[in-house]
Amino acid sequence: MPTAAMIVIGDEILSGRTQDVNVQVLAKALGARGITLSEVRMIPDDVDSIVATVNALRGQVDNVFTSGGIGPTHDDITADCIAQAFGVGISVRDDARAILATNYVNPERDLNEARLRMARIPDGATLIDNPVSKAPGFTLGNVHVMAGVPKVFACMVESVMPTLTGGVPMLSDDVLIEKGEGALAGPLAEIAHRHPEVSIGSYPRVVNGGFVVNIVARCTDADLLEAAMVELRQLA
Repeated sequence: MPTAAMIVIGDEILSGRTQDVNVQVLAKALGARGITLSEVRMIPDDVDSIVATVNALRGQVDNVFTSGGIGPTHDDITADCIAQAFGVGISVRDDARAILATNYVNPERDLNEARLRMARIPDGATLIDNPVSKAPGFTLGNVHVMAGVPKVFACMVESVMPTLTGGVPMLSDDVLIEKGEGALAGPLAEIAHRHPEVSIGSYPRVVNGGFVVNIVARCTDADLLEAAMVELRQLA
């Protein structure tokens, strides 16, 4: 199955001031496309960190996705870092500028230096559509560079997915069991042993002062998934 990794870029994520929701969006989209999200890294707005992480991951997986750092401010450095990672130039590109210009009645006046930062695209990259705010993302090699704003990120993911080579979509099902994990550990291990093709995860939480466990099963084969779910539902 094809693989992917995600790089979440931003000091605000690491500081806790902003909560990331883009990982979940990407993971679901990749699963439906039959692509395994094998790793997620959260890193700061630091040139050396971004360049090193991009170069490390793009050789390990089929696709790398980044979120964050492609806006108009001084700390939006992702595009420059991607250019550095690939060893290519970067400049304001006419097609990206033309897309941004559609946001303004008077683009010659309103497309200032800061806004034009969003039209700076590394040489050789292809643009990723952004129907929300127009400022495009881009793909260079197997690296897809996207905005961190969740609504924009989701639209960019939707734009990119049809261009990727996928595998068999991952199917999933779950059952909520009102017991503690300790009571379920033994039976779960036995079910997992009987169904090796099915990935079974146990996720406890507290509801109304008591422990419950959400059991999630994942598999590319619907019949194998259902066979495991029959046994898992009997634990409830």
